[in-house]
Amino acid sequence: MKRLLLIVMVLFVGVVPALGNGAGEKVEFRATIGDDGVQRVRIVGGEYYYRPNHIIVKVNVPVEITATNDSRVVPHDLIVKAPEAGMDFRIDLKKDAQAVRFTPTKVGVYPMYCDKKLLFFASHREKGMEGVIEVVE
Repeated sequence: MKRLLLIVMVLFVGVVPALGNGAGEKVEFRATIGDDGVQRVRIVGGEYYYRPNHIIVKVNVPVEITATNDSRVVPHDLIVKAPEAGMDFRIDLKKDAQAVRFTPTKVGVYPMYCDKKLLFFASHREKGMEGVIEVVE
């Protein structure tokens, strides 16, 4: 009985969430500057994906990212580690929106990802929960 329960849990956590999640599909969003001079982006994280997963923002213009978790059970986060470009943050994704503000200071392409991992399974990043923030002139 314990073995059957373990098999069901492995399928639920490792296989079922990856079906039809759109992981790997490029979903691009080009931020526009609001009347207050801030570029705003909304990100939804789900079962091993971010939507959008390719965000384009302008250099030296403040950005506000608001993120939510669309997953029923699995915890996710959003991490960007690029202090050399003015971006260094971690947002724990929840049902309620979480926001972070920063000003990108250097043109380039910077990774964003989820570093969550369950036991001996592949990390969420390895399962496709990653994307980029592209900073342009």
